[in-house]
Amino acid sequence: MPEAPVLLYCRCAYAQVVPSGVKNAVLAQLCDSGTSFETVSDLCEMAAHRDPRLQQLSQCGHLRIAACYPRAVTGLFHQAGAPLPEGTEILNMRSQTAEDITQQMLRPAGAATPTPAPVAAQD
Repeated sequence: MPEAPVLLYCRCAYAQVVPSGVKNAVLAQLCDSGTSFETVSDLCEMAAHRDPRLQQLSQCGHLRIAACYPRAVTGLFHQAGAPLPEGTEILNMRSQTAEDITQQMLRPAGAATPTPAPVAAQD
């Protein structure tokens, strides 16, 4: 049986670039699920201060992160000297719905990542 992922939720408290409705809904749904998860106030601030918790998180094995752009999150961990392991999943609260993020965060270990439905072109 695959190891259960460690779930990490970033509140993005300082940059305020994530829509508050999305981050509030994701947090509420994670809390309501009864699943254990880690929460941090702001990964950007942690990286700027080279917070040792980033090193601990990067070494925990399978990690799923709800934050912002995957490239930015990967860069923050790298900047802090804590590169993320291969297979880390980063969900983007700036561009995905709260329901999509929560569904992906809470899916069982080893379950396939759902493919989003194509978006129809708008005139």
